[in-house]
Amino acid sequence: IDDGTISGKIAKTVFETMIRTGEEAGTIVRREGLTQVADAGALAALVADAIAGNPRAVEDYRKGKTAAGKAIVGQVMKASGGKANPGMVSKLVEAELDKLTKR
Repeated sequence: IDDGTISGKIAKTVFETMIRTGEEAGTIVRREGLTQVADAGALAALVADAIAGNPRAVEDYRKGKTAAGKAIVGQVMKASGGKANPGMVSKLVEAELDKLTKR
């Protein structure tokens, strides 16, 4: 978690598997492909798709309802299967929504 390889949510899953199987965390993470997506390019594509698919949230954000950005972050997390780095996603969503509202 500390180095950003996995999120807290993924850590819970890994921990449960560790208890059940006795395997080391790194082994489970590699075998199950549980590392977080922290590639800005890959995340930007997911963010763009989520924004395009949620015009109502974008409109709400334009009207000053900043919580609407969290709905888009949630959609990105869902699309990534919970593997996207939530901090990076939040920053990317906010930046993209700010660009759209300044037009």
